[in-house]
Amino acid sequence: MPFDRSGQFYEAARAIEVDGGLAVRSKRGKIGEQWWSRRFVDVLEGVCDPGRLARGRAYARKGQVVDFALSAGQVVARVQGSRPTPYQVTIRIAAFDDTQWEEITEALGSQALYRAALLAGEMPREIVDLFTDFGLPLFPSELNIDCSCPDWGVPCKHGSAALYVLAEAFDDDPFLVLAWRGRAREPLLDALRGTADPGEAFDPLAVPEEPLADRLADYYSPAVSLGRLRERPGRGGTPPELLLRALDPPPVKVRHIPLIDLLRPVYRDLAAPPEE
Repeated sequence: MPFDRSGQFYEAARAIEVDGGLAVRSKRGKIGEQWWSRRFVDVLEGVCDPGRLARGRAYARKGQVVDFALSAGQVVARVQGSRPTPYQVTIRIAAFDDTQWEEITEALGSQALYRAALLAGEMPREIVDLFTDFGLPLFPSELNIDCSCPDWGVPCKHGSAALYVLAEAFDDDPFLVLAWRGRAREPLLDALRGTADPGEAFDPLAVPEEPLADRLADYYSPAVSLGRLRERPGRGGTPPELLLRALDPPPVKVRHIPLIDLLRPVYRDLAAPPEE
């Protein structure tokens, strides 16, 4: 039974169909195929009303989301409901500032695993731990959601529909996850390449050669200013599922989940120290 923002009951009418709306590909079951999309869906399903989420999934599958635009810390979407004018949905999270992104980018660029994966257009699972080490969670635990509709629920079905469309957009472009936190794809990749020229070939494992005689004056000097150093939790060494990353993933799914995603936690469990 829907109520408006003043607490008054109103009768929900049938939504106006949208020609060319942003319909998600998933027509049943969970929305989001990649691990980062499913992680985001897990967050929103943990903090949002299940009933409105169910109606939002139906809206997302019917293509009721007209469009959406993502920028640092904000997503703005238009969702067609029962009224002629689409409702405007705004979803906000905290974006990281330039100083925070400078530290994150430096950490990403210092490890070949992250650097090579991101330059190849992939999102390594271990990146979540790196952000957590800095006290800057990659995925938000809270969502600030506003909608121009009369429903008092947060999120309403229009906001839920926009969230599900956003989750599937993350499937297609994992860099949207980072852009929402404040760093767009190209500036990040340019920084990881170490050059502003995006057309220049880059070998993520290459180490520039310099004659020792040219570095005698600063050979024992730290590469980073001592004032910028701080104690950080250790991140461990090679991830136990590195072999899975090196091999081509098998085209096999178990209950719509890629087999390789099921094997990763098994590899981690095998590498975990035995309990005393």
